[in-house]
Parts: sequence; structure tokens; C-alpha cells
Amino acid sequence: VQLQAFGGGLVQAGGSLRLSCAASGRTFTSVPMGWFRQAPGKEREFVAAVSWSGGSTYYADFVKGRFTISRDGAKNTVYLQMNSLKPEDTAIYYCTATRGRPASYSRRYYSPAQYDYWGQGTQVTVSS
Repeated sequence: VQLQAFGGGLVQAGGSLRLSCAASGRTFTSVPMGWFRQAPGKEREFVAAVSWSGGSTYYADFVKGRFTISRDGAKNTVYLQMNSLKPEDTAIYYCTATRGRPASYSRRYYSPAQYDYWGQGTQVTVSS
């Protein structure tokens, strides 16, 4: 099972990037998926997540209104559209997925412990 994130890069403040996470080895269309990020010297933090149906999305307060998470079941892929990027968004972004459907997910989606599979990360750098 592998999650591969790509689409990161260097962008100026105010710009946009679209991250993609392609899953292989199994189908992730029926489980929640999400994005976390980790900046140098900081802990990994929740960014956004989408429920197994795609009907519910969850965002950290600091990205609400700027980032949009979506999924394409046919492609076994989850996306993170990032607009109005700020220098403080600079980090390695990791995609993640659960193994099943945790009963507590709607209350604990922000916790790394909810997730079983992690991608290798993609670097996002926002210059001022």
C-alpha cells in the first residue's frame, strides 16, 4: 500500500498550488483521507480531511477559506487546492488515509492517530 503525494514547489505569497495524492495497493474510495503538514522545528499538524463518502470535509482554522480538499474515487486520488498561500504555509505536506472507518472519526479527524497510511510528503515553500 502506497500513498504518493506530489505537486509541491516554490510559490510567491498569494499564489496557488494543487497537491495530489495517488493511492496504490488498495482502494481508498471508502475510507477517510486527509492532509497534514510539518514545518521545520514544529510538530505535524492537521490541515484538511474528507470523509469516506466525500460528503463531509474538515479544515484547520488557519486554512479555512483558502484550501479545498476533494477526492476522485475513480482515480483513487485526493487533492488539496491551496490558494492565497502565505509564508507560514511553508512545510512538508503529507497525505494520509485510514484503514477502515473509525467510529470516532467525525470527532477525531484532526488526530494523526486516526490514520494508518502516510505518504512520503511533498515540500511546499512560500516566499514573501
